[in-house]
Amino acid sequence: MRMTRLPGIHHDANCVVVQGEASVLLIDAGTSWYQALQIERILGLLSDDVQPEHLLLTSRRYPFSGAAAHFVEQWPSLRVHVGEAGVSALETGDFFSTWANRYDSDMPSVQAEPIADGDLIALGDGGVQAMALPGHAPEGLGYLVEDRSTAVVGAALPRADLPARLDLPGSSLLDHVESLKRLASLELDALVPMRGPAIRGKQHVKDVLGRHVSHFEQVLDDEGRRPRGWARPAPSALWMTPRDPWPLEEREQLTE
Repeated sequence: MRMTRLPGIHHDANCVVVQGEASVLLIDAGTSWYQALQIERILGLLSDDVQPEHLLLTSRRYPFSGAAAHFVEQWPSLRVHVGEAGVSALETGDFFSTWANRYDSDMPSVQAEPIADGDLIALGDGGVQAMALPGHAPEGLGYLVEDRSTAVVGAALPRADLPARLDLPGSSLLDHVESLKRLASLELDALVPMRGPAIRGKQHVKDVLGRHVSHFEQVLDDEGRRPRGWARPAPSALWMTPRDPWPLEEREQLTE
């Protein structure tokens, strides 16, 4: 299998293209702001006679799902999958719980199918397995590419140095801590976060997840209060920014 990350543009989350011998799938779509450009980037990776069959969404939130309807216009047979709790929001174009209203945008509605923890999409020479990661959203999912020991985790981990924002509709601090611990227990070689390059190296992944778990356990001890001195996040942000910067080894390369 071949796995390619398309770096997010502006507010967009990373989009990941996974190409197998028998099928191609996409993980996350980005906002509707750059949907035409996103499709051009994907087409540039595929042969003329190949079309993606599945779009797997890590959550309903607009930076991940906003372009999904445009993707289906481009590829009418594309099946859109999201955790069951997010299906209705996508099909009705709910601009509140998707957070699209914070981007001064509508939310293009799209027909979606529920996907659940443990479901496997086979690609011929491997597969991608859904993994429940609720917390940042009730339907939060990660997608495990087993032969790469890699998971695409969306807003469960916005970036190595940016902890998730948990005051959005349906968010749960308790669930988020358990999701991070689940990720840590897998001892993966790499994580693809919402933004920026993959976090690589078993020990580095462990260290990053440990920092996030420790932070949120402290927030639990403080009864959910934002740490003293931390700025209120921008309305559209899906992450918090620590007062004292956390370590960040991954830097986006303009030539990537």
